[in-house]
Amino acid sequence: MTAATMNCDERASAGAHAPPASAADGPIAIICGGGSFPGAVAEMIARRGRRPVMFGLKGWADPQVVERYAHHWIALGQFGRFLRLADAERCRDALFIGTLLRPPLTRIRLDWRTIRLLPRIARSFRGGDDWLLSGVAAMMENGGVRVVGLKEVAPEIIVPEGVLARRQPSARDHADIARALKLIAALGPFDVGQAAVVADNHVLAVEAAEGTDNLLARIADLRRERRVATPPGVGVLVKAPKPGQDRRFDLPSIGPRTIENVVRAGLAGVAVAAGSAIIVEAAETIAAADRAKVFLLGVREDTAA
Repeated sequence: MTAATMNCDERASAGAHAPPASAADGPIAIICGGGSFPGAVAEMIARRGRRPVMFGLKGWADPQVVERYAHHWIALGQFGRFLRLADAERCRDALFIGTLLRPPLTRIRLDWRTIRLLPRIARSFRGGDDWLLSGVAAMMENGGVRVVGLKEVAPEIIVPEGVLARRQPSARDHADIARALKLIAALGPFDVGQAAVVADNHVLAVEAAEGTDNLLARIADLRRERRVATPPGVGVLVKAPKPGQDRRFDLPSIGPRTIENVVRAGLAGVAVAAGSAIIVEAAETIAAADRAKVFLLGVREDTAA
């Protein structure tokens, strides 16, 4: 950003521009939501020789995660403050990571630069989450910071293709996986849903605003209420990005807790989009799947075809 000849306001008013060049070995700004995941990613980036600079979102990010590294605290809506601090830290690339529920406009604290971009922000809020995040990324890149994805800076966290745990999925499991992928693809134009549960060709649930953990809790409740006809050990959780989704943001993820909740829901296993999904604490997640005797599979998204 220090080499840029226009400031954020000038860039924003000039319209769309190509993303700024990346400093592939320079410091990277990590815009942190909630959870421990931002810290795990920062550690991976540091191991690759880049300096992570944490930008913790006030009210969301965990201080114990953020303050382990060089860091700054920002509020939602402090776009100008972020750009100034990123410039001072010589961050040319930025990464969004961590939990953040879609905020109402009333919760955003606007600084002067953000106020000047308010019409664009309001337009971004009129769509789904992917539309909103892509709009924010465009504004950041107009401000001189390139937005990158996890696959670019921490590829080891991306799920590979193939069977990851000991148990092999059955032919019925593969059929359920294909049906769930078709369902996720069909919902893509509505910018909703990255997960579905299918059991013996019967759609049991589609993820909405509640998130995967609550979706699986709902399946467990349905089983206890005897509203699921298939026996325990039948059915799959499938997670994949929406077709056309900006793969720099909000990739579907799994971790040890996912396996615990799959077991409580009485499912046979988990399939996620290879190359387009995240596995958190991979060794622990695979070990949990082996202990529970559920399958864990990285599957190509075109399996539905």
